[in-house]
Amino acid sequence: MNKAIVLLSGGLDSVVSLAVIKDKCSEIMGITFNYGQKSYLAEKKAAELISKYYKIEHKVIDLDWLSIISTSSLTTKDTIPYISKDNLDNISVAQNTAKSVWVPNRNGLFVNIAACFAEAYNFDTIIIGANKEEGATFKDNTIEFINAINTSLENSTNSKIELVAPLINMTKEEIVNIAIQKNVPLELIHSCYISEEKHCGFCESCQRLKRALELNKRTDIIEKIFEQDS
Repeated sequence: MNKAIVLLSGGLDSVVSLAVIKDKCSEIMGITFNYGQKSYLAEKKAAELISKYYKIEHKVIDLDWLSIISTSSLTTKDTIPYISKDNLDNISVAQNTAKSVWVPNRNGLFVNIAACFAEAYNFDTIIIGANKEEGATFKDNTIEFINAINTSLENSTNSKIELVAPLINMTKEEIVNIAIQKNVPLELIHSCYISEEKHCGFCESCQRLKRALELNKRTDIIEKIFEQDS
């Protein structure tokens, strides 16, 4: 790995992935996508702050058309489902919430756009925050997805570009632990599906982050980034 593009949403997984690989790369570019998601402004702000913190180049790509064709609760007026902490490991419940927030081929699209930049600017690696915990309900967070994309990139680019998921075998608890070890500025991240300010604390993404922080005894971060009544 020499020059890497990070799919940088500003959330826990993308930021920790950046922290994990940053010392292995001579150059890093973060790319954030605006696909009409409700939390876009907060994601963009977080990604910009993280990019400044790690001193990397940052680009924003607008994909307005994706929100037009999507029926996801992330991009429409539909209510994003809440999930209790007790149900996070209930696969049937988590699968239902996953269906609600699914955006058509989102990660596949993001990776291929990043591959365009990688080939044009001679980057050899694309970093995605795919992880074991979300891979249980999102198939584009699995090793099978990573391998399939890499096979595709061999035939869709003239450069040797590899998709890498540094956290692919980790749970959120383990990811937060890595963040603590690497002094990641967790107070700057934004993982919420809903809020443009503090994390709502009730959507699935928030619940997974909050549980992971609690298990790592980082209630100080919870107090900083979550709504106080969540």
